[in-house]
Formats: sequence, C-alpha cells, structure tokens
Amino acid sequence: MKLNIAVLPGDGIGPEVTEQAVKVTAAVCSKNGHEVTFSHGLIGAAAIDAVGSPYPEKTHELCMGSGAVLFGAIGDPRYDNDPGARQRPEKGLLSMRSRLGLYANLRPVKSIQALYHKSPLREDIIKGVDFVAVRELTGGIYFGRPQGRSEDGDTAYDTCIYHRHEIERISRLAFDLAGKRRGKLCMVDKANVLATSRLWREVVQKLSGEYPGVDTEYMFVDNAAMQLIQWPGRFDVILTENMFGDILTDEASVITGSLGMLPSASIGKHTSVFEPIHGSYPQAAGKDTANPLAAVLSAALMFEYAFKMPREAEMIVKAAESSVGAGVVTEDMGGAAKSRTSEVGDWLVKYIEGL
Repeated sequence: MKLNIAVLPGDGIGPEVTEQAVKVTAAVCSKNGHEVTFSHGLIGAAAIDAVGSPYPEKTHELCMGSGAVLFGAIGDPRYDNDPGARQRPEKGLLSMRSRLGLYANLRPVKSIQALYHKSPLREDIIKGVDFVAVRELTGGIYFGRPQGRSEDGDTAYDTCIYHRHEIERISRLAFDLAGKRRGKLCMVDKANVLATSRLWREVVQKLSGEYPGVDTEYMFVDNAAMQLIQWPGRFDVILTENMFGDILTDEASVITGSLGMLPSASIGKHTSVFEPIHGSYPQAAGKDTANPLAAVLSAALMFEYAFKMPREAEMIVKAAESSVGAGVVTEDMGGAAKSRTSEVGDWLVKYIEGL
C-alpha cells in the first residue's frame, strides 16, 4: 500500500521528536511492504520566520493532499511576552484545526507498569488505567464570536457557541469508540450553569438510545476533575467540549508519570493530524535530549485511525513500551542510563526490524 504523509516538525523540540516518529514509521512500512512518501512543511514560529505566516497556504495544500499529518510542536518564547505581536505561532495551530476541519481530539491515557513510580499518584490508583479523552476541537469559546475588549480596555469578553451538528458529529465518534472498548462513555459538562452544556447533554441523551451497548453517564466538569485524580480507572471514554477537554486532558497527562509518553490524534473532515501533547520545550531544542515516545506513539495512532492498520500500530506500541521496560529512555524518564533522542529512535527501529 502507498502512504502519503505530511510532516510538520514545527518549533523547539518538534523537529527532533518528529524525526524519530518518521524513522519508526519508515521502519514499520518497510517491515510490512508499504511504500511511504514523507513531504515536509512549515508551521508555527518556523513558518513566521520563513514566510511571515504561522500556517502558510503551501502547508495547507500539503496537508490537504496527504493521507495523514505528523505534527511536532508549536511555540516560541519570543512571542510569549509580546502582546503587540501581529503573528503568533499558536495561531498556526488554530488555523490548521479550523481549515482541516479537525473536529475531534483523541488523547489515550494508559498507565505502564515500568512508570508507576514516576506518577504523582499512588500505584493502587493508577494501576490498570486505560481511557481515551475525546475533546471537541473546532467550536466553543476558543472560536466563538464576538470576542474582544471594550474601548477603555477595562472589559473583555469571549463567546461560547456550539451547534447541534457539531455535538452530534463528535458524540457519534465517541459512542463508536466506546463500543469498541469497554462500552462506557462519560459525558462531561457544566449543564447546571451553561446553556451550551445543556445542549450538549440534550444531544448526547438523544443519541444514547442508538447505542444500547454503551453505558452512558453524565458528570459535571468539577466532579470529573476530582475523579480523574481519585479514581482514574473508572473511566473508559470521556466526551467533552473544547475548553473542558483542554483542561482535563492536561490534568490527565500527569497520571501516567510522564508527559513525554502521551500521543494524540485530531480527526478531521479532510485529513487527520497526529501529534504529541507536550509543547515545544524550547529550552531543550537542539540538545538531542527530548523524549520522542509521545511523537512515536502518535505515529501508532496514525496507523490505527488514518490508515486502518491495527497490526502496524501495535508494532509501534510494543516497541515503545519495550524501550521503557528495557530502560532505553531519555533523561526525563529517570534511571541510571540516559539515552539521546536519536538513540531511542534508533533502538525502536532495530526492535521493529527484529519483530
């Protein structure tokens, strides 16, 4: 099979970790007789520096013509404390989400025994944790209009807007996913306060009748935030809106003990984007010390969701988990032996070649 993949390394450690994901993807394709083409594009601060736009039209065309997108990270400290900046790297990510129709962000959270000691939670709490957060990505307060400030600058306002079709689209995806897993879906909202949450609850309640094999429950976001820490193993699929999903998935990221282990998939109308959830971490850029496993596991999600190749996805997951078990990890994972970013990538390639 021929695979066409767009590669957007982005900023900071993005190029380093994405390079390892590309190496592993190429190894899996070679092992299984697939022909793969990688086409690179600019995004974020790197794109602003080169062409003056965080999401150039050429990059958009590249993504639209690809079967999947491997994305690294976005962000540069030069823009963090400059309120007058005309362009910001993060706008590239929002533009990509909007123009590619990336409506659903999937973040799997799975504990690994070799990392139990790294979690801030007790082992008996995180043992066996395995859930997926499904976050709506193109609506809500991040994209609502009007948005702005008063003329005197003393008042600011944002608007949270959701349409029924947006909620139905992502809810069906979450129900389908729950049906393939343990059959449990938790819809997280704030329906006791917010009108948009009441619409979410109305839509999900109606759809739940079409999925009798899925046990559906509803939870206010403040309670969900608490239960993610007290009892994360109770969750299977969490469905929620954009801002709540942003906050809850960052909270959930610490459960496994390492932010560098968590991948994500953004499912779109035109193509889908696969990226680690960590940021650009500019302090480590170019040092060959960043953890590439989240980027590599994002490639596994790419095989699973974009190319419908579960065998290839499982090969990557097995290789990543084996590297942790063998102690072939970067400095953020601890331990006496510390491998370079590129060394972890090379080890994963050799492991896959030996399967």
